[in-house]
Amino acid sequence: MQADSVEVFWDKEKGKWVVRIQAGDEVIRRHSDVPKNADEPALRSAVQNIMRDEGYELDAARMSVRR
Repeated sequence: MQADSVEVFWDKEKGKWVVRIQAGDEVIRRHSDVPKNADEPALRSAVQNIMRDEGYELDAARMSVRR
C-alpha cells in the first residue's frame, strides 16, 4: 500500500521520534528509538522499517522531517 504522506518529528515529551503515516483518512503514529541527533539516512532507515511493519511502501518524495 502507498502512503499519501509521511512526517517525522521529535516528540519532546517522550524523547523519541514520531513517524506519522497518512493514507487517505487513516493516520498511524509510531515512535522510534533512533537518537535525537540521528542523521537523515538513519531516520529514513527507521522510517522504512516502521512502514514495512505497517504494510506501506515509502516514497521518499512524500517524506518530510521536522527537527
